[in-house]
Amino acid sequence: MQASEVLAENNLQALLDKASQFFEVDFENVRVGEHTLQILQITDIEKYVDMLAEESKEKIELPFWAKIWPASILLSYYITSLDTNEEKKIIELGSGIGIAGLFAAAMGFKVILSDNNPMALLFAKINILKNNLSSAAEVMPVDFTADRLGQTFDYIIGSEIFYKESAYRGLVKFLLAHLDNKQDSEVVLAADYRRQAKKFFQVATKEFHIDQKNIGYKGTDQNADNEKFLCAIYRMKARKK
Repeated sequence: MQASEVLAENNLQALLDKASQFFEVDFENVRVGEHTLQILQITDIEKYVDMLAEESKEKIELPFWAKIWPASILLSYYITSLDTNEEKKIIELGSGIGIAGLFAAAMGFKVILSDNNPMALLFAKINILKNNLSSAAEVMPVDFTADRLGQTFDYIIGSEIFYKESAYRGLVKFLLAHLDNKQDSEVVLAADYRRQAKKFFQVATKEFHIDQKNIGYKGTDQNADNEKFLCAIYRMKARKK
């Protein structure tokens, strides 16, 4: 499936039919603050991964984009603290199914959910349509290591995007190129506290003032025995401002 197919289709049932060709899916209610959204999920990721392993003799690509990460929930809570009195623009990098960006759109921000995985864009587009957020949110294929979009944003957000060291310099350059020059514009990234990404911050600290806050999060998945997580929120402002 190509990203262009997702971008061109605006019929929810047609997109659900596409997703169902590859996965068993269902919607899950996710609540952050005053907003509850219906988020499309693979109903049994373990079963899907086992199927991939059986069908492929090569290295399989795990569907990390489909998971609701604790860091994305905490990032969503952070967004609820932002001022939405003005029409401000947000882009979520490596959005996957788009949790943080969707809640931002529900709050009134203009949002782009971006990813370089067509399946992630498919799920994100379905979630936009399912929650009636088409007027506030859109999906866009973006490789943040190389692409330039010709526009800037009040906020650039992302959760769990520190997974590839080779992408760090490209990511920093993308952030610099697309963060608006307004005084209150900032990058907000969230990650599991154990994912320190020291090499990223060695590069980023040359260009950004960085404030880190560690926050605890208790999962609500009944099968996860309410596991506790510690996540870091990084607020980044360009030094040149």
